[in-house]
Amino acid sequence: MKPIQLPLGVRLRDDATFANYYPGANAAALGYVERLCEADAGWTESLIYLWGADGVGRSHLLQAACLRFEQRDEQAVYLPLAEVVDYGPGLLDNLEQCELVCLDDLDAVAGREDWEVALFHLFNRLRDSGRRLLLAASASPRELDIRLPDLQSRLTLALVFQLQPLSDEDKLRALQLRASRRGLHLTDEVGRFILTRGARSMSALFELLDQLDQASLQAQRKLTIPFLKEVLGW
Repeated sequence: MKPIQLPLGVRLRDDATFANYYPGANAAALGYVERLCEADAGWTESLIYLWGADGVGRSHLLQAACLRFEQRDEQAVYLPLAEVVDYGPGLLDNLEQCELVCLDDLDAVAGREDWEVALFHLFNRLRDSGRRLLLAASASPRELDIRLPDLQSRLTLALVFQLQPLSDEDKLRALQLRASRRGLHLTDEVGRFILTRGARSMSALFELLDQLDQASLQAQRKLTIPFLKEVLGW
């Protein structure tokens, strides 16, 4: 079997786990993605397409699925297509060796004939070998600029979920979940202070939490509003 050669720099985030994902209104999507990762999932449950705006957790769920397979010593691959598009569609060769293939940013290769043909053939190889495929994009399959009719028809076979942004209350709970897994206690008051003063995207909020975690460890202080003002200059 030909070894799978992937571009340097494509790595999974250690914190991109199902346990770290706060679903909010996306509980159904989370449940189906977790089901896809179970050993006895059939083909009808083994093709899922997630779409939504930036920051809704598409990449997180794809990487969490890969990590779940890796924990079982099963081969899985995560490809952020927007980052690797210039390597060419040859990246898709032999991916049917993997139990799970996760293709992120599908819209980055939509409308490119070479990529669309390669994707169509990958779909068929994965289906024929009983493997699983998890896709993500910023637009729904119908809105994606797919030119190849055969590929468009394959996309209609997927279970499709639109991921919804978290409400402010959900963002607070997501921050508290992430904080608790770091051994930090984040009160409602402090969490709401962060939400009113900090950036709005979850990725930016989690980066802020990383910064506060380091500062809290160094100063041996709890997360309070005066401490946040001191550390962040707010």
